[in-house]
Amino acid sequence: MTADPKSHTPEPFIVVTEQDGVRTLTLNRGDRFNPLSSEMIAALDAALADAAARASVRAIVIAANGRGFCAGHDLKEMRTHASDKAWQRRLFDACSRMMMRLTELPQPVIARVHGIATAAGCQLVSMCDLAVASDTASFALPGVNIGVFCSTPVVGVVRNVGRKRAMEMLLTGQLFDAQTALAWGLVNRVVPADQLDAAVQSYTDVIRARSAATIRMGKATFYSQVERPLEDAYDIASETMACNMVIDDASEGIDAFLEKRPAVWSGR
Repeated sequence: MTADPKSHTPEPFIVVTEQDGVRTLTLNRGDRFNPLSSEMIAALDAALADAAARASVRAIVIAANGRGFCAGHDLKEMRTHASDKAWQRRLFDACSRMMMRLTELPQPVIARVHGIATAAGCQLVSMCDLAVASDTASFALPGVNIGVFCSTPVVGVVRNVGRKRAMEMLLTGQLFDAQTALAWGLVNRVVPADQLDAAVQSYTDVIRARSAATIRMGKATFYSQVERPLEDAYDIASETMACNMVIDDASEGIDAFLEKRPAVWSGR
């Protein structure tokens, strides 16, 4: 009897599901806390690029299988290339491009965090537009504990929590809990584990009810201006506001408000 070839098909690194315009990308190496190996990075980047190109996708959720969200880079893979600087640089460049893509997507991205989110996993949370965590989630930049400073993960984290908090994470390498992540600004909301999906949906429901064109324009402007000097930031934002005011959805939204009726968006 010949073996069923399907039995040898490897599990995908990313499981893609979609419902009501919300696409969920689930990290699928839960037995190892979903490490960001070179293959996982490539798979997630491809899934994000595919979602970006689909007008029907209004919001993206990044979730994870297994006991935790993401433990960071795949240390076993990295160790096998320990003396190959060029390989290491390619890995970090690929990861950085994937992280930046999160801010470049036209759709809002929400991290659904359970269990641990450490090192590059914490970075992944920080680079999403919104983040919802279970009350049992924990976070860390623990590289210093193994002699590897979390220099790339902190790029996103410091843009959420501020310098002193980021340095505390980098220098101590200690885990901190979800309520601390909330207080520091790394996540938007902390809920009991059994309410995690409902909390994520509370965001996606609102996003789907708004103008896709307005959100697309606004998100791009937010990331374009946020690191700029004040005068440049206002120049960028003013141009976007002027462009926003002349699109059909702005006219419809204002008319609907003045006429006290629900808006009917263009869907573009």
